[in-house]
Amino acid sequence: MTVPEASVAVELERLRGTVATGFAEVKGSLAVLVERSARNERDVAQLRADTENDIGELRAEVEALKKNRWPLPAVGVLTGVAGAATGVISLLIR
Repeated sequence: MTVPEASVAVELERLRGTVATGFAEVKGSLAVLVERSARNERDVAQLRADTENDIGELRAEVEALKKNRWPLPAVGVLTGVAGAATGVISLLIR
């Protein structure tokens, strides 16, 4: 080998080492990103499950409240009857 060929071979070896180091760094970064992505997917799945449980509980509470409420027509009738009774009482007292 001549001196320029040896110099080129050394530079190529150095370049190969730099490229290998760069690929190793990229692989490491990708591994971190894949781990974060997997963790985020697990967290989202857990949040969905928790939200579904909370929604189920809230629906049960709403149904229980619906069963215990008074319907508006019944409240209107009671108000009308109370008003009529008050009017009749005031007429009878005079």
